Amino acid sequence: MKNIKMLFTAFLICMSTLTFAAKVDTLQVASTAMGKTYKAAVVLPNSYAKSKSNFPVMYLLHGAYGHFGDWLKNTPNKKLVQNLSDQYNMIIVMPEGEVFSFYLDSPVNKESQFETFITQEVVQKVDKTYKTISNRNGRVITGLSMGGHGALYLSAKHPDLFCAAGSMSGAVDMSTMLNRDSAAQVVKLMQPVFGDKSGSTEMYAQYAVMNMLDKIKANKLPLIIDCGVDDFLIEPNRELHRRLVYNKVEHDYTERPGAHTWDYWENSLPYHVLFFSKILLKNQVVVKK
Repeated sequence: MKNIKMLFTAFLICMSTLTFAAKVDTLQVASTAMGKTYKAAVVLPNSYAKSKSNFPVMYLLHGAYGHFGDWLKNTPNKKLVQNLSDQYNMIIVMPEGEVFSFYLDSPVNKESQFETFITQEVVQKVDKTYKTISNRNGRVITGLSMGGHGALYLSAKHPDLFCAAGSMSGAVDMSTMLNRDSAAQVVKLMQPVFGDKSGSTEMYAQYAVMNMLDKIKANKLPLIIDCGVDDFLIEPNRELHRRLVYNKVEHDYTERPGAHTWDYWENSLPYHVLFFSKILLKNQVVVKK
């Protein structure tokens, strides 16, 4: 009898976890700009189904060599994103960015137009599909590595879409990758985006967040930027921080122990969500539980 009661209790706990856990959707997003359909993972907080409120949205971008599902399968804690969605009552969208798009519109390849894809097609699809706060006051963006660059780049060019942005281990100066042992592979992967000039530092400079200080300063978006002290991208992040300070651009900058790893990003993401939650609270768009 005692064993039966224990099994029944365990069953109730499991059912409770299943019932009240965040839900993960896979959204199909048709891209007119690229003539194909891509996927985005969408995490809905457990309060979403029963609430009549519209929810704030955080766009969470993956890194190079990755895809839209990375944040759900590569963190040591596989429930990290779902837990944060529940904790802060926000929708978290993880769109596809391909392996080396850098979330920009390629000047040479019509099939790699990821700035347009994210800022027009993904955002529009998400707002039509879900109960979102469909203006900049309820929309934030961040990402890791290539996605960190993407988040800062897209928010700098489209301040009408986002009220805050972040970067974790961001590739804020793409030419840094040309100084690594894998430079030849990087150039090859960049060719579909930059064409024959994929080995040119001048070409990368046109799109580098490092060189967008005028736009970033004019926009006055709240920014959170961090990088691990053992990360190969630490120096360009330090330089971006110095330039932001010199230009008197307010931002939150942190260096922590760690390298270019999922352990580091799992630790970093909760700080970004906390930072964003304060901005959303100021904008009076936080959904009460």
